[in-house]
Amino acid sequence: MKTDSTPGRRFYERQIELLEAGDVDRLIDEQYRKDATLVGFDVLVKGSDALREHFREYLDHLGGLEVLSTDKFTETEDSIFFEATVLSKLGEAKVYDVFLLRDGRISHHFTGVTSVVPLRAQEA
Repeated sequence: MKTDSTPGRRFYERQIELLEAGDVDRLIDEQYRKDATLVGFDVLVKGSDALREHFREYLDHLGGLEVLSTDKFTETEDSIFFEATVLSKLGEAKVYDVFLLRDGRISHHFTGVTSVVPLRAQEA
C-alpha cells in the first residue's frame, strides 16, 4: 500500500484487495458495521450475515473479479465515492459505489453498474 495515500484511498484499496481475494469474511468483519446496509437498484441487504451471503453469491456469480482501473475517486471524512472498471467472467463493467462511513467502517454502501461489455463482444 502507498504510504502517501489518504485514509479513504487506503480503505478503498483494502476493500478491493479483499474482494479480489474472495475473502468475504474479512471483508465484512473489517470493512462493514454489523448493521450496515447495501443498496442498489435491484438489491437491498442489511446486516453482517446477509452481507456475507450476498457477497458470496455475488462473487460466485461473477466468477471472481479484478479491478482494472479506478476511473474516478473522491472522499470526505466520512464518505468514499468512486467509479471503476472491473473484469469478471461476465465481461468488463463500469461500476460506481459510495461508502458512507461511521467509526471507520461502512454503514451504507450504494452500488451500481453503468455498462457491461460481455466477454464475447470484447473478443469480436
